[in-house]
Amino acid sequence: MCVCVFGFASFLCLQHFAVCSVFALLGHRTTSLCQKRRSHEVRTVPEHLSPPVMLFDFFWDRLHVWLIDDKEFDIPQVDTPPTLESILNELEDEEEPFVLEDTCVLNTDNMDAHSCDTSSLASSDSGDPAHLKRKRRTVDLNATVHGSVLRHSLLKGISAQIVSAALCVCVQTVSGVIAVGTSHGLALVFDTNQALRLCLGTKATGAEFGAVSALSINHDCSRLLCGFAKGQITMWDLANGKLLRTINDAHPPGTAILHVKFTDDPTLAVCNDSGGSVFELAFRRVMGMRSCDSRCLFSGSKGEVCCIEPLHAPPDFRDHPITHYSLLAMASLTKILVIGLKPSLKVWMTFPYSKSDPSSVPQLAWQFVPVQKTVNPILAFCKGDTVHFLLVKKEETGTIHVIKQRQLHLSCDIISLSWINSRTLVLVDSHEKLQVVDRPSQEVLETLDLEQVQLVYNSRHFKSLATGGNVSQALALVGEKACYQSVSSYAGQIVYLGTKSAHIMTLRNWRERIDCLLKQEHFVEALSLAWSFHEGTAKAVVGLFGDPVKRKGVVGDKMVEVIFQFAEHALKKCPEHGKIQVMEQHFHDVVPVLVDYCLLLQRADLLFNQLYARLGENMVAKGVFLESLESYIVADRLGHLTTPIMRDLLAHYHGNGMMDSLERCIVHLDVTSLDIQQVSVMCWENQLYDAMIYVFNRGMNDYITPMEVSPLQNEVVMGNKLLVYISCCLAGRAYPLGDIPEDLVVQVKHQVFEFLIRLHSADSSEEEEVFPYIRTLLHFDTREFLNVLAMTFEDFKNDKQALEYQQRIVDILLQVMVDNPDFTPSQVGGLFTFLARQLAKPDNTLFVNRKLFDQVLEFLCCPDDDSRHTERQQVLLELLQVGGVVQFNEGRLLALAEKAKFYQICEFLYEKKHLYDRIIECYLRDPLRKVEIFSYIHNLLSMPGYSPEEKQAVKDKALQHMQVSTLADTYTQLSLNFYPDPSVVVGILLLQEHDLHELLLDLMCRFAPQQLLSFLQTSQHYRLEEAIQITEKYHHNEATAYLLEKKGDVQGAFAVLLETLKDKLSLLTGGDEATLTGVKDSLNEIIVLCHRSSQNLYQQQREVLWFPLLETMMASQKLVKGLDAKHTFEVLKELTMKVLNCMSTFISLPSIIQRILQDPVYGKGKLAEIQGLILGMLDTFNYEQTLLETTTSLLNHDLHWSLAHLRAAVTRGLHPRQDYCNICLQQYKRRQDSAEEIIVFSCGHLYHFQCLQQKDCGWGFASEQQQRWSCYKCSSSQGGRAGPSAEPNRGRSTSLAQVCVAEEEKAQSVACSGRLAMQYVSQYRGSDSI
Repeated sequence: MCVCVFGFASFLCLQHFAVCSVFALLGHRTTSLCQKRRSHEVRTVPEHLSPPVMLFDFFWDRLHVWLIDDKEFDIPQVDTPPTLESILNELEDEEEPFVLEDTCVLNTDNMDAHSCDTSSLASSDSGDPAHLKRKRRTVDLNATVHGSVLRHSLLKGISAQIVSAALCVCVQTVSGVIAVGTSHGLALVFDTNQALRLCLGTKATGAEFGAVSALSINHDCSRLLCGFAKGQITMWDLANGKLLRTINDAHPPGTAILHVKFTDDPTLAVCNDSGGSVFELAFRRVMGMRSCDSRCLFSGSKGEVCCIEPLHAPPDFRDHPITHYSLLAMASLTKILVIGLKPSLKVWMTFPYSKSDPSSVPQLAWQFVPVQKTVNPILAFCKGDTVHFLLVKKEETGTIHVIKQRQLHLSCDIISLSWINSRTLVLVDSHEKLQVVDRPSQEVLETLDLEQVQLVYNSRHFKSLATGGNVSQALALVGEKACYQSVSSYAGQIVYLGTKSAHIMTLRNWRERIDCLLKQEHFVEALSLAWSFHEGTAKAVVGLFGDPVKRKGVVGDKMVEVIFQFAEHALKKCPEHGKIQVMEQHFHDVVPVLVDYCLLLQRADLLFNQLYARLGENMVAKGVFLESLESYIVADRLGHLTTPIMRDLLAHYHGNGMMDSLERCIVHLDVTSLDIQQVSVMCWENQLYDAMIYVFNRGMNDYITPMEVSPLQNEVVMGNKLLVYISCCLAGRAYPLGDIPEDLVVQVKHQVFEFLIRLHSADSSEEEEVFPYIRTLLHFDTREFLNVLAMTFEDFKNDKQALEYQQRIVDILLQVMVDNPDFTPSQVGGLFTFLARQLAKPDNTLFVNRKLFDQVLEFLCCPDDDSRHTERQQVLLELLQVGGVVQFNEGRLLALAEKAKFYQICEFLYEKKHLYDRIIECYLRDPLRKVEIFSYIHNLLSMPGYSPEEKQAVKDKALQHMQVSTLADTYTQLSLNFYPDPSVVVGILLLQEHDLHELLLDLMCRFAPQQLLSFLQTSQHYRLEEAIQITEKYHHNEATAYLLEKKGDVQGAFAVLLETLKDKLSLLTGGDEATLTGVKDSLNEIIVLCHRSSQNLYQQQREVLWFPLLETMMASQKLVKGLDAKHTFEVLKELTMKVLNCMSTFISLPSIIQRILQDPVYGKGKLAEIQGLILGMLDTFNYEQTLLETTTSLLNHDLHWSLAHLRAAVTRGLHPRQDYCNICLQQYKRRQDSAEEIIVFSCGHLYHFQCLQQKDCGWGFASEQQQRWSCYKCSSSQGGRAGPSAEPNRGRSTSLAQVCVAEEEKAQSVACSGRLAMQYVSQYRGSDSI
């Protein structure tokens, strides 16, 4: 029998319920018990029934869960079954309502394993006995940071029915009723006590319709819809169990019902069949006749829908404006659709899936969620590992607006998606792992293993096996993981249907989550979880109500309870015997946690009274408690201790030698909680100087006594502390932390100054020198004491009294230190450095006698004193750098520095005067810095801020001092970077020694290889053989090839470059662009060398160059092809074609092909291996041949066109416009007896030769036969006469012919049309000049 849970009905009589439930539990066969009183049947589930289908659909808002005894169903065997009368006449005990049992104590050993079916994916309906031996796994309930969020409980009453039914398939939930569908077409109805109330349908109906595949109950629990495996749908009245409708034609026959769901409108439902189609069912009742109208909403031919989910509004949101549209979400295999059924059918949104596994199951889930002070529904959907969220809201215009929210990405394939409240989702993946996810933070709160549940899958109905399996392969594949009817959620509870049991998941309230951890003795986690409830950061919180203050109070009380439980547990579990370290470690894991949470709750009273008193009973726990207080005291989380605890703290720390820890605690505690006498004595005895100073300052407002009694002479630690203490007092800060009270700042500062300038100490002797305190501090650490004074003087601006103290202290310092042999030059120099800094300030008020600076200068620069030379120079340099140079005469200072060999001082002065070239001499003379000369020159020449003249002076000075001995590695970093022309350096070197050019070349190979080739090409000073050896030594192949070529060894140069190319080709393992670029550059160099050399070589010598290059490129293609690097292979192929194109200029094509075919690499292979090369060569040949033919054709056409136009121009006759000269206006036959020449232009104007000569219209060669003419009239009309500079194609004025008229022609031409001797002088084409 399979069961579908849909809610609780409370309408059957108690007797009816007793009969049905008892008989069902006993497993007896029964017949109809109520045929005379009811029109329906109530049946128990026979043992021999075939595996049924279970679907749960119930409203859990009225579901109350109580505890039942584990032995409730252990019913003893009886010899004679009880009769109906005996059962009805029995006195009924008060029924014990059931409680959903926690899985922490769930025991399934008493379940009949043989009555359970498989829960494996895609085969739960097969009944394969091999799957019944699944290995059981215990549920992992180890506490996480969120504790146990879900309560996993077993529905024992229904589970017992499932065990007797042998197999179940799916579950859903609504309200008030639990409905169960079986594989024989029966629908069982249970109440809140899991007692069977109704059995709807008959065995005959089941044989006709098949198994129940889907169930749905409307929101008021009055109607039940049953969908069947053979496609029929029935409607039942849950008030009386009457069959109201049988729908056979709502969808195409031959398909199973996958989903049938009521909408919020009780007269409207939707169904989804195994053909992938979705239909709307509209219920009507006219004249007492019930009918159902069906309308197709989505056709499976457009893509099968495998999941539908109408929007159901909770009771509080029945009037939400979005409910007027009856929204329906549909999930097909490719996309999500949201449609509105009212007022008219409309598609509001489509959303395609991202790429996912075809076997992934689409999931849909609606939930009303508060967003920005409004409540709107959110649709969660997924297919695969990504959950999408769509916020659906109604706009003021009446349209539905869908807003995409943030996605949730998981690393699993989701097969079930359910909301458990408005912030929390529960997911099940394909490995049957349940995950509780907080939607706003996308954090997984808990993970449970559902393998023990053995989920039921709906594969049989998705494959439509009851109707012949006529479904698409895609839908059948999705059905392998489909468990839609096995999981159902409502009102914060989710039911999961297994093959042998039914389980319910609910959110634990906050107390249960804490108690669950306490039961497992996870006290630390329990306190951490409780604190998250206290602070409002916990997720999936249930049961906390009221304002934040009230909630914190409730949770705080619970935390106090947990703290005491933890303390008691720790004392109880403490090992009584063994090493003390084990006991200490035990309490170290407990006590700091107790202290931390007491302080977080601001319950110091709880910590110091009840908790300390309880822990104090154990001496180890007491010690750990006192030691754990240190971190909180130092962090200023705990500032006041009670007197007993303070007394115990001092005793414990002193007894265990923890004086450093004690001192750290004292300086952070409130002084009012200290016994000053006890603490003072302890501090003096144990040299706790910080604590002693703190007690005197805070407890007695005494800031002088700690300085008077401090043993400064022999205590380095105390001396350093005292310097810091003086600095703090003068700056207004308390030592070791905090600030001096504002009303005491000035008073403390004056007291400290008065203490420092005292002439004698309080208990001075006759041998004591004056100013003992300042003298002692100077001897202890001069530099630090002066730094303290310098920081103090920074604040002296408007305080007249402080300025007087400042001058007084400076005078004392000079009196004590100058001319005192007890102080070293470094100490004296430090004093004057301090004074120089003070005097250099713009608002300086100090007065210092300048003669003192001169005395210091003489003392530091004494040439006769070789001791502490470096120290004296460094002191003077610091004095100058802080502004002391204004106190000296620079000329005298420079002279003294040179005399004392203070070259750093000289450098400082030269740099101030911008004499950078003189600084080079300072470096050369200084034995300690001589090696830094090149670094200095390099930095100066490379840095901006120096003028070109200054840099040039440095270059000249460097060249003057350049010696062979200084020519080291660093030289190249200078010369090759800052002397662009290497010949300058070479020339200077050759003036000193002619063999240095090889050394320069060697250094260039090491430090400036990028300039090497340029140097070899421009310089002639190196010897060729030595240069080749040097470049070969450092593997500069390009330079070596250049030198070999220059030597005449072309083959050697080619071999070097070819080897470089092979090395780069060997590095090709992928599409690295840098390596490919290197290969291209090397290949171009070789090609240029071969081009350059082939012009002077014979054919055989050319082949020796080109063929090895071609073989190298072809071999590289074959190697790269095996690496699956397509881009690299294509690039090498192009480069090989480039080699072929270049070599074809010098080597014939047949020779190239013959060489390729004779190559051992390709000669024995297939034609396909060299097909690309040959086809490429042929393509190149065809291209060049076509290019040559096209070019020849164009040239021939142009030549023919030119000659044709020239011939036409030559053969064309000229017709003068007039018969007179356009210059003299006389007829061209002026004299009948004389022969004269006339000139006719193409423009039709006619002139006498002599007239044109007079007008100077000729230009060109002086010879008359070759002279060119221009039309006088046309050139005049264009603005001037044409001359040699005129453009030839400017108009029709160019002379075309000269006509000589002979005397003998007169008789032959009366109309001046005698024979004309025409001489063509024009060199232009066109209609105007031919």
